[in-house]
Amino acid sequence: MRSDNSKIDYRSLTDDEIASKAWAMLARFYGYSSFRPLQQDVIIRAMRRLDSVVLMPTGGGKSVCYQIPALLSSGVVIVVSPLIALMHDQVAALISNGIPAATVNSLQSDEDNREIMEQLYTGRIRVLYISPERLLLEMERWNSDLDIALFAIDEAHCISQWGHDFRPGYTRLSRIKELFPHVPVMALTATADRLTREDIAAQLRLEDPRLFIGSFDRPNISISVQVNPGKSRRLRQISDIIDRHRGDSGIVYCMSRKGAEDIDKQLRDRGYRSVVYHAGLTAAERTEAQRRFINGDVQVVCATVAFGMGIDKSNIRWVVHNNMPRNIECYYQEIGRAGRDGASAEAVMFYSYADIATLQSFVDDSGQQALNSEKLQRMKEFAESSLCRRRVLLSYFNEILDHDCGNCDVCLSPPERIDGTVIALKAMSAIVRTGENVGITMLIDILRGASRQELVQRGYDRIKTYGAGRDMSFAQWNGYISQLIQLGLIEIAYNEGNHLKLTAYGRKVLADRSEVTLARYIPFESRGKRSSAKVTEPQLTPAQRLMEILKEVRLKLARKEAVPPYLVLSDKVIQELVRFEPVDMESFSRVEGIGERKTVRYWRPFVTAIRRFKGMDVKLGNGMSQEETLLLLNSGYDVAAIAEAKGIKTATVYQHLTELVNADKLTDFSTVITREQYLRAMNVAKSNPTEYYEILGNEMPSGLPRLALAISDFLLRHKTD
Repeated sequence: MRSDNSKIDYRSLTDDEIASKAWAMLARFYGYSSFRPLQQDVIIRAMRRLDSVVLMPTGGGKSVCYQIPALLSSGVVIVVSPLIALMHDQVAALISNGIPAATVNSLQSDEDNREIMEQLYTGRIRVLYISPERLLLEMERWNSDLDIALFAIDEAHCISQWGHDFRPGYTRLSRIKELFPHVPVMALTATADRLTREDIAAQLRLEDPRLFIGSFDRPNISISVQVNPGKSRRLRQISDIIDRHRGDSGIVYCMSRKGAEDIDKQLRDRGYRSVVYHAGLTAAERTEAQRRFINGDVQVVCATVAFGMGIDKSNIRWVVHNNMPRNIECYYQEIGRAGRDGASAEAVMFYSYADIATLQSFVDDSGQQALNSEKLQRMKEFAESSLCRRRVLLSYFNEILDHDCGNCDVCLSPPERIDGTVIALKAMSAIVRTGENVGITMLIDILRGASRQELVQRGYDRIKTYGAGRDMSFAQWNGYISQLIQLGLIEIAYNEGNHLKLTAYGRKVLADRSEVTLARYIPFESRGKRSSAKVTEPQLTPAQRLMEILKEVRLKLARKEAVPPYLVLSDKVIQELVRFEPVDMESFSRVEGIGERKTVRYWRPFVTAIRRFKGMDVKLGNGMSQEETLLLLNSGYDVAAIAEAKGIKTATVYQHLTELVNADKLTDFSTVITREQYLRAMNVAKSNPTEYYEILGNEMPSGLPRLALAISDFLLRHKTD
């Protein structure tokens, strides 16, 4: 539905004015009262027709950044996405919120794709999802008649050779700026280090792009890593996780197809609803597995890394890595598929030396052996870390967390801490004195006073910190330097021979001689295994019982509408319903995450269930359909849009409006009848009262003449002397 805002030149408005209009769209279509951090700034940038690079975590709200501009603009937003499954998922979510969207892809017929392109030119589609290959083909044919508001490049890290998921098809997207130089481009990704995001801007030829970096912190996800507990104990722990989240779903990631198939079989043998997903299956088998998972028909999908990038399922409650991923980017992206709705979730990784050997063989066969080997080393250090795991993750993405998270296995079972200030100052001072031109091995050799030829030739035996760390072994220094990297004091310049550099945070600590706390170094092999006792399932509280009832209502609605349950309402919204227990349409509409369209479609079944749970009368009254019409009308819907949203005839909408006017509940008539229509109706009523309906029935929509009379009666009732 097009908004009146679409004719505005937003470049002439202030930031506050743009923000106000964006907020109205957020409340109307998404049901939220405020934006997440950075979303508003990104939207304002797009409405000013300027380029941007947006880094936000999975589940951080990237899609809203380009969907709101689609509602505000006169033109269409073109979204470039790598996977068809993701496109269909996003389109379904937009349509469920009342936003016209579509996708053009190879799985649809040529006729369907042509029809969508025709709708594009007539302005009937607000958001179009398309693959990079298809976009390059289509946009050569587009002409100036097509009003494009914005190009949004999703999963933009795919364009960079430094990215963890490089795709050659993305590299030609610089063509966008050649063909449409005045259309803004928004590049979005959840995982990109400094090198990758700089490469994204260069490859897309963005003009003076502004970089928006959201927090990568996902505090709702608990994180734990366990040294190989053995096959039977792994399976028992996975079973415990499934039991803790019996009404929800999760993913078990495996390194190999055989590993995925083995765990799938063992879970099914234990009575769990599980499916397997990997590249060795046929396309039909993969599609069916994904469909069952998205719709909530199964509890678990056992998958290789081929699964997940096209999944926008917001209520995945847990992710297990049966093997260590090849780098932190992949790990972060994969655990980020849990808890996208903001509700609590958990991520568990099992780690073994066999994983390292297998992954190293993959690295040796890759085209970027040095880079991938370093990234694998960072992943290994994360798995073996004695520091808060969330701090390690965030520092990898250049984000500093100055306190432990309290929601990871290290925080819950902390190691012995030491004052590591002197250790840190020695290491950082040595880095500075070498001009930041050494890697980890050379730095340790300098600190330990080694006399190897290269070190002496470069004069490092003459710097002040040479030999300052002779009291510690190579392994100890390696462990502590890894901690300094993980704390964000030091970073690795992968594009400069893996040299160590001080971060801005590190320079401040060095200058101020600030205290640095480290975990006492203990060889990884000597560490005790952290316990993971089976969690005994407690009796359900009243809130938990209501949660299960409402999820059952959601499941029935989802099956009736043939959509995934989370597209009806997310787990987070269900939690809000449990918290506030709305017992009528008005209170239901005020729950965060419920927009106007979903209020009208879903308030009755959910409110009925809540009222029944509370022992209240479940009869909701016959006048509520008129109240729904009034809600949509006050939100800016016209008569045709109200009829479409509610699935009723326009004549029925006019009947509701008439009843509302008679009840003095509708007092602004400008949106339901024009001045000309009203004056015409009054003239006919005065000159031909007996043939009023017959005459106007051929001129006006059914129901409008009766509404005109109701308005006349209202004005007479409220006429002032």
